[in-house]
Amino acid sequence: MTSETTQHATAPANHGLAYRLARKLTLANIATQAGIIVTGGAVRLTGSGLGCSTWPQCEPGSFTPAAFDASSLHPYIEFGNRLLTFVLLIVAVAMAVAVWRTRPELKWLGLVPTLGVLGQAVVGGITVLVDLHPLVVAPHMLLSLALVWYSVWFALRYRGAVGRVGAPLRVERWLSLALLVVLMVLGALTTGAGPHSGDADATERLALDPAQIARAHALTVWAFVALLAWIGWRIRRDVSAGDRDEARLSWKVLVAVTLAQGVIGYVQYFTGLPEVVVGLHLLGAAVLTAAHSAMFRLTRAEQPA
Repeated sequence: MTSETTQHATAPANHGLAYRLARKLTLANIATQAGIIVTGGAVRLTGSGLGCSTWPQCEPGSFTPAAFDASSLHPYIEFGNRLLTFVLLIVAVAMAVAVWRTRPELKWLGLVPTLGVLGQAVVGGITVLVDLHPLVVAPHMLLSLALVWYSVWFALRYRGAVGRVGAPLRVERWLSLALLVVLMVLGALTTGAGPHSGDADATERLALDPAQIARAHALTVWAFVALLAWIGWRIRRDVSAGDRDEARLSWKVLVAVTLAQGVIGYVQYFTGLPEVVVGLHLLGAAVLTAAHSAMFRLTRAEQPA
């Protein structure tokens, strides 16, 4: 076995009720981590980013929207997104406890989403305090994407998902991760230079040419697609190490999601960035990140037992 396989391919021994519950919690963690990206996008695209004027309180002296804001939905949209953070935290803590009880060798890895949610809450508060400055909003988004990627990777690690039987793809897999990071950073910069500031009063944007950043973003997408084509050619004759060929399935899913996300990106660019399409693109970013994490985990080389 490779050193990576030796480190990661241990299958869980406990298949009882506690293990099944922990499996479900790893999936719930993925869903909630991706869900807050969508709700955060809704906050931004409805101009509700400063619906609550301060943090951790919504308004000075009150953790909930003030009564005089009843005529506007913005405070409630922002407040609802804040409440979802507590849902994330509950799910992440429950998952960490379940992992600790069923697979104690993974207990520290299981704590990462909890720590990430706490850190994300702090970064989110800072974005409000600096009036949605794009250099803070971008890391806020990127941290959520990183948590989605990690959550998928951890769910597969917890399940003991096996890799593939074939030649190593170490360079290609890590290069694809590097391109994904560049892709997401350029996407965040494109948003930071574009018109959707998140609030009418948050007018400061990045001093970048949105068209040039969007082109760099698109070129990275094409490089990512080309690399996926090469990876597909490399694994075309692989035999899965499991009952199902999850490695090739994960690659097919990633290709489909990447192409769909590319189409949505071009549509939003050439139609003037309508809010609904931009929201779909944000959802696509979460799905793309999750799909890449699965492919990264499942396409590692593993020798049969």
